[in-house]
Amino acid sequence: MPESCDVVVIGGGQAGLAAGYYLRRAGLSHVILDAASDAGGAWQHYWHSMRLFSPAEYSPLPGWGMPRQEGEEFPTAGHVVDYLRAYEKRYDLPVRRPVRVRVVRPAGERLAVEAEAGTWVAGYVISATGTWERPYVPDVPGREEFAGRQLHTVHYTSPEEFRGQRVVIVGGGNSAAQILAEVSRVAETTWVTLRPPRFMPEDVDGRVLLGVATRKAAGGAAASVSDLGDIVMVPTVRDARHRGVLHARPMFARLTAYGVRWPDGTEQPCDAVIWCTGFRPNLAHLAPLLPGWQEGEVATEGTRSVDEPRLYLLGYGDWTGPASATLVGAGRTAKATVADITARLGG
Repeated sequence: MPESCDVVVIGGGQAGLAAGYYLRRAGLSHVILDAASDAGGAWQHYWHSMRLFSPAEYSPLPGWGMPRQEGEEFPTAGHVVDYLRAYEKRYDLPVRRPVRVRVVRPAGERLAVEAEAGTWVAGYVISATGTWERPYVPDVPGREEFAGRQLHTVHYTSPEEFRGQRVVIVGGGNSAAQILAEVSRVAETTWVTLRPPRFMPEDVDGRVLLGVATRKAAGGAAASVSDLGDIVMVPTVRDARHRGVLHARPMFARLTAYGVRWPDGTEQPCDAVIWCTGFRPNLAHLAPLLPGWQEGEVATEGTRSVDEPRLYLLGYGDWTGPASATLVGAGRTAKATVADITARLGG
């Protein structure tokens, strides 16, 4: 028989745990279904040198601040994983894993969440599956011809695997700049972007970005985080600039069997291409609820779906709330979401 509760949360990363914290505090029956076999969300898959943009005290989930990491001003991805694992235990959150949700369907006045492990029926569903499982690679001509290695950010682990090679890094965001900074120490690198990269001022880090996002969420700031630039000048990126490697070329016209061809027809050989080209929301399980969805953003009022009022979306990017894909931003949007669900259930 299907299990029944007030709310099903799909995804046990930072957004799902933040939702669980507020659901627990509101006294609503709920379950958190996570496809991963261990705690930590996408943080357990990041490359080895990945760091937060701000100190631990600026990156909390609701209720419990992240402890400082000894010897590190900016915590590593591994430290964040340890924090999320401890957070689950601290608040005894009802996480079931590994449970991969196949589909969510209407079931009369409620919603049915179907997985191989069983079916859950709830009045409301919070989807917090993130984007990590939907890496995006643009359909560049010649991708199938290239004989070298191609990989997305999700598959990058360390620069050592590229030592002595010629590497093209594609993308104009933080991941591209940070990976370029370390790969350029062991390989010959070329950085390629669609538009000229926008660097934030050197005194801007996660603390400043948090302040801007907070004011934006409160309706007190016209500017957004993106207005400051796209790339945070963390120490490794600043070092890359000092070494003279932080220069981007416009996008190549196509890949060839052995490299890239520029718009003027010249060719450059390379051994590998790293696509730091972002992600798409992981929402295929919601197809029956969103018949008009076309692989991108979903129409929402706050975090609530316009097309399906029993569905909420957390942590997919700024379209689900300012800085909602960050630790502290996830908590802010989860609080508003649970408050709305609580009011609809009669307080």
